[in-house]
Amino acid sequence: MSGFVGVLVSDQWLQSQFTQVELRGLKSKFLSTKRETSHVMVGDLPPLMGKLKGLNQVVTEQEIADILAESYPDTTHELDFEAFLRVYLDLQEKAATKLGGAKNSSSFLKATTTTLLHTINESEKESYVVHINNYLGEDPFLKKYLPLDPTTNELFNLITDGVLLCKLINVAVPGTIDERAINTKEVLNPWERNENHTLCLNSAKAIGCTVVNIGTQDLVEARPHLVLGLISQIIKIQLLADLNLKKTPQLMELVDDSKDVEELMSLAPEKMLLKWMNFHLKKAGYKKPITNFSSDLKDGEAYAYLLNALAPEHSSSATLEIKDPGERAKRVIEQAEKLDCKRFLNPKDIVEGSPNLNLAFVAQIFQHRNGLSADNENLTLSQMMPDDIQDSREERAFRLWINSLGIVTYVNNLFEDVRNGWVLLEVLDKVSPGSVNWKQATKPPIKMPFRKVENCNQVIEVGKQLNFSLVNVAGNDIVQGNKKLIVAYLWQLMRFNILQLLKNLRFHSQGKEISDSDILNWANNKVKDSGRSSQIESFKDKNLSSGIFFLQLLSAVQPRVVSWKLVTKGETDEEKKMNATYIISVARKLGCSVFLLPEDIMEVNQKMILTLTASIMYWSLQQPAGSSEQAESVAEASEVSADDAASQNGEDRSSVAESMSNLAVDDAASDITIGE
Repeated sequence: MSGFVGVLVSDQWLQSQFTQVELRGLKSKFLSTKRETSHVMVGDLPPLMGKLKGLNQVVTEQEIADILAESYPDTTHELDFEAFLRVYLDLQEKAATKLGGAKNSSSFLKATTTTLLHTINESEKESYVVHINNYLGEDPFLKKYLPLDPTTNELFNLITDGVLLCKLINVAVPGTIDERAINTKEVLNPWERNENHTLCLNSAKAIGCTVVNIGTQDLVEARPHLVLGLISQIIKIQLLADLNLKKTPQLMELVDDSKDVEELMSLAPEKMLLKWMNFHLKKAGYKKPITNFSSDLKDGEAYAYLLNALAPEHSSSATLEIKDPGERAKRVIEQAEKLDCKRFLNPKDIVEGSPNLNLAFVAQIFQHRNGLSADNENLTLSQMMPDDIQDSREERAFRLWINSLGIVTYVNNLFEDVRNGWVLLEVLDKVSPGSVNWKQATKPPIKMPFRKVENCNQVIEVGKQLNFSLVNVAGNDIVQGNKKLIVAYLWQLMRFNILQLLKNLRFHSQGKEISDSDILNWANNKVKDSGRSSQIESFKDKNLSSGIFFLQLLSAVQPRVVSWKLVTKGETDEEKKMNATYIISVARKLGCSVFLLPEDIMEVNQKMILTLTASIMYWSLQQPAGSSEQAESVAEASEVSADDAASQNGEDRSSVAESMSNLAVDDAASDITIGE
C-alpha cells in the first residue's frame, strides 16, 4: 500500500479546481506563512499572492490589496486554507479580466484554476479512445467496459480504478507490469485504487514517460488534461517503438556514410521519424524539408508525396491537384487506410496541424510501409548494437533513472547523449544541489569540441568531490564514449543518490551515515523480524535468483502487498522469471521507483539488486507508525483473502529506529566493486 499523499479539501468543487501538485505547493506556502505569524490574515496575502502563478507580473500587491478590501475590509480577518484557495481563485479571475478575459470554449477545461485553462483536444481524446478500444477491447477484465464512446467522457470514469492505464502500459511495452499485481476486483477500496495508480505511475516512468507533475490523487480524480497527457505519452512510446537501429536496422539507409551513424544513433524517435519522412520526400521530388508534425503538414502535400512514393498502387498524383486542403487531407487518409493504418486523425486534424495526431499518423505509415531496403551493407547489425546484453540492460536502467529525475534534458540514447557532459552536469546538480559551477559549463548545441571536454572535466571533478572512485579517468573518456567508464560513473552517481536519500532519513539511524552494508543488514533484519528464515550474505548471493527473499522482504514491510498463492518455489528458470516479474511490479505497486528487469534478479546483478533493496528500504522508512495495520484493516473490510496476510506482522517506527541504530557502517561489507 502506498499511503495517500494528496491534499484533500472538504469542498469537492474547490478541490476540482487544482491539481495535486498545485495543492501541495499552495498548502506549503500557506503553512509557511502560518508558521511565521501563527495565523494567516487578509493583510498577509498581497505579498504572498503577488508571487503566485497567474498573478505574478499581472497584478501589483496594491491592486491585490484593493481587490481583497472589497470582500474583507478587516485586514486582521483570519483565513483557513480553503478560504485561502477561494481568495486565490477570485484574484485569478480578476487578473484574467484585466488581461482581456479569455473566454471558455468546448476545447478548454477549467482544470487548474478559473483562469489557468488546460487545452483538451477533443480529436486527440477521441483518437486515444479508439486506440484503447482497438488494443484492449478483448482484454478479459476490460472487455465488459469496452468499447468506450469516443464522444463522451466515459474514458475518465473508467480511469479512476487504475486498471486501464496499467493495461495500456503493457500494450506499449509488453511485460512491463505483471498483471497478477493489478487489483482487478469489481469494486476496489481506496487503498487498492491507490496501489493501482502507484503501480501505473512507477511503471510509466520505467518505460520512459515523464510523470514528475502527476500524482496518484490526480489519477483517482481523473483530471482530464493530466490523464490525456499520460495516455498520449504511453501511446507515443508504443507507436515509436521501432524507430531505432536495434529494431529497424534498415534505418541505416537514411545516412550517406559511416560518419553520420553516430548522429543517427543519438536521434530521438520522433526526430528519426522526421528524418525517415524527409528521406522519402526528397527522393519523391518534394522540395520543402519537414521540420515538425504541425504547420509543415497542414496542406497535406507532404502526405500525398510520401504515400505516392511508398504505396503507388494505392495512390494517385491526382491527390496533389486537389486545391482544397480539407479534401486533400481526406484523400490522404483514405489512401493510408488501404495500408491498414488505423484512423488516428481526421482531415480537420491535418488542416489544423495537430502535432500529436500527425506524429501518430506518420508512425502508423512507417509501421506498415517504411520503404527501406530489406538488407543494408553500410553497417552490420552487430556493429550497431551495444557491446553485450548487459550493456544494453544497464544503459536502459540508467537512462530511465536519469529521465525520472525531472531534469530539463530528456535522454534518448545514454552513451551518445552524455558525451557532451551537459546531461551529467544536470544530474549532478539534481542529486547534489550546488555542486556544479554553471558559469564554467557550456549548454548544447556545442560546436567546439574543447567545450565538451570542459563540461566532462567538471563532471569528473565534481565526482571526485563526492568521493567517487575515478582513478585514471579523465573528461575526454566520456567525450570519446567509453561505455565501461560511463557505466561505472553512472553507477556511482546512482548509488550516491540512493544513499543520500536514505541519509536524509537520519532520524531512523540516529545520525549515522548509511552504507551498502546497512541496507543489507536492514533487509535481513526486516525479514527475520517478520518470522521468516531467509537471509542473504551479500547483494550477489546466488540464492537471490529465486526471488523468495525479496518477496518475503516486501511482505515484511507491507503484509498485504504480496499474494503468496501467486509465488512459485523459484527452482526452475521459468519459476524464477515469474517471481522476478512479480517482485518488480509489487515493488512499484508499493511505491518504489525501480528500473531493473526480471533478468537482473534472476542473474543476481548486484548493482540492480542493491538499488531494489534500497528502494524498498527507503519506502519502508518513510511510512508513519501504524500504516500497515491501517491498510490491513481496510483490506480485511474489503474481503481481502486471509491467505495473503497470513503470518505477516506490522512494525512501528520505534522498532525501525532501533533496528537502524544497531547497524554496522563498514562499506566493504557489501562486497560491491565499482565497474565490476
